[in-house]
Amino acid sequence: MPRKPAAAPAAEASKSAIYRADHQKDVVNRLRRIEGQVRGLVEMIQEGRSCEDVALQMSAARKAMDKAFYRMMACTVMEAVYDAESEEHAMQEVEKSARLLERFG
Repeated sequence: MPRKPAAAPAAEASKSAIYRADHQKDVVNRLRRIEGQVRGLVEMIQEGRSCEDVALQMSAARKAMDKAFYRMMACTVMEAVYDAESEEHAMQEVEKSARLLERFG
């Protein structure tokens, strides 16, 4: 497993911070879109739309939540591997993430 060079820790930390910030921005944007979908669902129900129409939109919102969850978990795995001090530690962190996926995914 390639390790990050020790010569430029500040630059490497900066790359990691930028990656995390971009990832967080993506997940937050996804959640905001989902928030809009849920508001739309409430309006659909209040307007008396058919159960089938509401179910279709609920399914879309649920799938969007799953995608946001998996995107967040990908960030967790990347950080675990990137920040690990050794290959053994990286494997432990990946295994920990796999257990989270099994539990919540």
